[in-house]
Amino acid sequence: MDEFTVAAVSVQQLHARFVDAVFRQDIDAFAACFAKDGVWKIAGMDLAGREAIHAAAGNLLGRCEKIQLIAQMPILEVDGITAQGRQQITELAKMPDGAGFITFGVYHDRYLFEDGRWRFARRHWAFKYRGPFDLSAGFVATPDYDQFPNGPADDEETYVRPA
Repeated sequence: MDEFTVAAVSVQQLHARFVDAVFRQDIDAFAACFAKDGVWKIAGMDLAGREAIHAAAGNLLGRCEKIQLIAQMPILEVDGITAQGRQQITELAKMPDGAGFITFGVYHDRYLFEDGRWRFARRHWAFKYRGPFDLSAGFVATPDYDQFPNGPADDEETYVRPA
């Protein structure tokens, strides 16, 4: 198989591990999806390093009773042991009080082959919607960055959902 095919299948497995870790609220498995020096940018936070990501994931995932991510096939460019991608995500969540909501957004990713498998070197969450399932909350005007591989600058902040 060629380099792209091997990397693409391996990155799909990374996304599958990520989705599975979120559903099971397995913080160790979640953090293991990131490179040792990985960066996760989400909800106004800029988390650097697997330990910081582990600590924040426990707090974020613990707010929900259950979370189901629906991850679309990522768009990829591969260059040896690194790659970049863009992936649309839909999140269905149930809160402890029984309320539910849906979230839409896009992850802008960089990947790294580290310790025998592909991991996230950088994930930047581009938030688009969070609210009732009927989509009545309205979408947030955030950049779409045009065609891939365009994406956010490394120092660009992530957006926080409106109150």
